Amino acid sequence: MSKNLETEPQKRRVFAIISHPDAGKTTLTENMLLSSGAIHQAGQVAARGEARRTQSDWMKIEQERGISVSSSVMTFEHEKLIFNLLDTPGHEDFSEDTYRTLTAADCAVMVIDAAKGIEPQTLKLFEVCRLRDIPIITFINKLDREARDTFEIISEIEEKLALDVVPMQWPAASGKRFKGVSDLSTGAFLKFEKLESGKKHTWIQMNNIEFNEHFDDQSLLEQFTEEHELAKEYPEFNLQSFYEGHMTPVYFGSALRKFGVLELINALVKFAPGPQSENCMKSGKSAEMQPESTETAGFVFKVQANMDLNHRDRVAFLRLCSGEFKRGMKMKTAEGKSLTIHNPVMFFAQDREIAETAYAGDVIGIPNHGSLRVGDSLSVSGKIKFAGIPNFAPEILRRARLKDPLKAKHLRKALESLAEEGVTQLFKPSLGADMIVGAVGALQIDVMRERIKTEYGLEVTFEVPPYQIARWIVSEDKIALEQFISKSISNSGVDADDDPVFLAKSYWDVNYAEEKYPKIRFLTSKERI
Repeated sequence: MSKNLETEPQKRRVFAIISHPDAGKTTLTENMLLSSGAIHQAGQVAARGEARRTQSDWMKIEQERGISVSSSVMTFEHEKLIFNLLDTPGHEDFSEDTYRTLTAADCAVMVIDAAKGIEPQTLKLFEVCRLRDIPIITFINKLDREARDTFEIISEIEEKLALDVVPMQWPAASGKRFKGVSDLSTGAFLKFEKLESGKKHTWIQMNNIEFNEHFDDQSLLEQFTEEHELAKEYPEFNLQSFYEGHMTPVYFGSALRKFGVLELINALVKFAPGPQSENCMKSGKSAEMQPESTETAGFVFKVQANMDLNHRDRVAFLRLCSGEFKRGMKMKTAEGKSLTIHNPVMFFAQDREIAETAYAGDVIGIPNHGSLRVGDSLSVSGKIKFAGIPNFAPEILRRARLKDPLKAKHLRKALESLAEEGVTQLFKPSLGADMIVGAVGALQIDVMRERIKTEYGLEVTFEVPPYQIARWIVSEDKIALEQFISKSISNSGVDADDDPVFLAKSYWDVNYAEEKYPKIRFLTSKERI
């Protein structure tokens, strides 16, 4: 075994940021990159005029609406560690993209708005983390605005998420009265103040002259001192319990004011786990791929089309699980498809750099023309297959119609390219030439319409089709499946993988079909393999 295989994976950390929309996740991402030195000026989500746009929101529609609709990957270095940050969409309409991204993460930072506490989407994303036992570090954001009682927020996290909560810091008030946070283990205090560009917030010792002067309100000082002592009664932090997903350390700050961000990064340095072993099938048998294994292997968790509008590119994001990757390496899918990776890239916000080498815990982008799909496993031998990534039945269906029918081929190509990203799904009914788009929510349809216009120059409308529900259909009895499809030809079709689908007008139709055809299973999810 080469020395690099022993040491390099242990330098990697892969984490995702999850939150409810508007909790400040994208702003936090920007300022983490700034605090680590990866960028020199942070953007603002609501930037106007000459103010910089955020690095992680690169799509035109993201910049216009001030929301993230696509997962971004950003690499930065801090304290001799290499971090791969996976920024995920907060909006529930893009929860599938987030789910897939979390399959590539070893740790998550959960961002909570200090005024709102646990919100519905936060809860949903947390459940995904729990399914995978992903360790979570909590960051309570927006302390520079009026916030709820800290004890109340912590109790809510404990109750709603069934987590052991350990505050590592304690805030002094919030909003206009916000003075900073104390470190509960050392007793040091991080002062909150308006800083000039390039300056950093400073730590001071509690109960010295500077500390007392910083609190211009004696009653506020007394309240904070009392709360600080009470906060020490919370349980001690247990690293193993954190790794198992049972305990979360809590940090406080304001991403917008760059307060507490560096401390959060240092918490990741201290606590975030390195790459772990991954379950897989090797030559048809259950196996575990260790990060230091000699065979290079990984899986595609995301495909992004048209990151570079000039070249109509398509980039597959590969999470490396083992081995040493080298540029020009030949790899195979589990289905035997072979490709030589000539120009692998790493992402530094919007900048790309050619990746000459990479190790377990790295995320590399592989430019390709539709040869790689979400859920594909790649390895040197082609004998390794990681667990598939699920697709979920869409909540809404829409029929795509062009204003110019002569461009039907162009539309089909656009829909197929965007569906390959996995954010929307594409169905082809057995009868008729129309393509049916499936999505979790209406916002996805709006985004798709905008992207087709911007990236492909096509004016498209989305109409309500005669179908409302899509279900994948499978059966152990192939003849029974063929007979069902034949009898239900007006309600049948295929998805982008040519797997058969039942397109129903209502839930009643699905229930009726289930009763009438007991040999057929109507599935709400399928594994992309």
